[in-house]
Amino acid sequence: MAKKNDNIIVGLDIGTTKICAIVGEVGEHGLNIIGIGTHPSKGLRKGVVVNIESTVTSIKKAVEEGELMAGCEIGTVFTGIAGGHIKSINSHGIIGIRSGEVSDADIKRVIDAAKAVNIPMDREIIHVLPQEFIVDDQDGIKEPLGMSGVRLEAKVHIVTAAVASAQNIVKCCNRTGLDVRDIVLQQLASSEAVLSSEEKELGVVLVDIGGGTTDIAVFAEGSIKHTAVIALGGNHLTSDIAIGLRTPASEAEKIKKKYGCALASMVKRDEMIEVPSVGGRKPRTVSRQILAEIVEPRVEEIMTLVNREIIKAGFEDVAASGVVLTGGSASLDGMMEMAEQVFNLPVRLGLPVGISGLTDIVNSPMYSTGVGLVLYGYKNRSEDKFRVGEKNVFGKITKRMKEWLSEFF
Repeated sequence: MAKKNDNIIVGLDIGTTKICAIVGEVGEHGLNIIGIGTHPSKGLRKGVVVNIESTVTSIKKAVEEGELMAGCEIGTVFTGIAGGHIKSINSHGIIGIRSGEVSDADIKRVIDAAKAVNIPMDREIIHVLPQEFIVDDQDGIKEPLGMSGVRLEAKVHIVTAAVASAQNIVKCCNRTGLDVRDIVLQQLASSEAVLSSEEKELGVVLVDIGGGTTDIAVFAEGSIKHTAVIALGGNHLTSDIAIGLRTPASEAEKIKKKYGCALASMVKRDEMIEVPSVGGRKPRTVSRQILAEIVEPRVEEIMTLVNREIIKAGFEDVAASGVVLTGGSASLDGMMEMAEQVFNLPVRLGLPVGISGLTDIVNSPMYSTGVGLVLYGYKNRSEDKFRVGEKNVFGKITKRMKEWLSEFF
């Protein structure tokens, strides 16, 4: 095994259907993808760990495969988090500028003021994402450092998760000998890989349809405005097919990938498919139209719930550049056409961009979160955050306390 390399960044996408380790190397011209490892995920349900042992085994196998392809040892990872427990709010903080000019310490203080919201004991903040800063009455400022004024305000988007769910993800990684550099909201990671800065500026809705959950992120004016998670995904389509066609779940998954279509009107009536039966009975031949009629209502339900969530949050008019679909289930036939009908907006398929190396392998919506985690790690690699399960937590807390004290004395 090759030695550890400081230029290696690893994204570990712990999903409901698959666990994917993507290894990136920082090169002269950006980020190269040098290794990929995937393994079916057994220990998660709706994006949340329900079986530690199974999840640990799956992570170990995916990481080993990634190490083998990349020819390096993996020690730390950036990992994603999803699930119905994810909640987000927008908050606002105000402080006085001490020296008449905005300093780094002022920016830290105003963000601390904005995140001073009441959060239940069983939840923890995983992201505080600045949307804009206001100096005196001048709004729309993205980078206030060095500006003159007397009052600094910050509008931020706060993402919280259940402490237990976050700890279980970290615990699974620690059990495989991995340190977690940071936990990243999955749709935030996916947005790094599939959205352009023009789309974020103009206004866009990212819909990441995974196995157990559908993750939503709304961007406008270059910053994130809203995030949400719906506990429905591709596994529900597989379950519907298994019940509707009376076939084992493993066969239903294959049928979905090969013949599934989200819009029955796109399927020819005379198209037939072979369906294996349960309990040793003979396979049957059924019309592909019947399959599409099973899949279509569930896809329509997922899209309608996403649309309802966007309207409820008050962002139905901000997506000027449309909707971007990504995630493993987004590549199903008819998915974009169904989304266009529900959202009444232009829809495109989101594929990972901004990387080099093994681009032909990762050029699929199912790798958006994994590649996005590597890109997130690349952009935030200088930041060291303390996390559950790290050995040097005490040292980092002491360092933060010294920083706070130095701001006041």
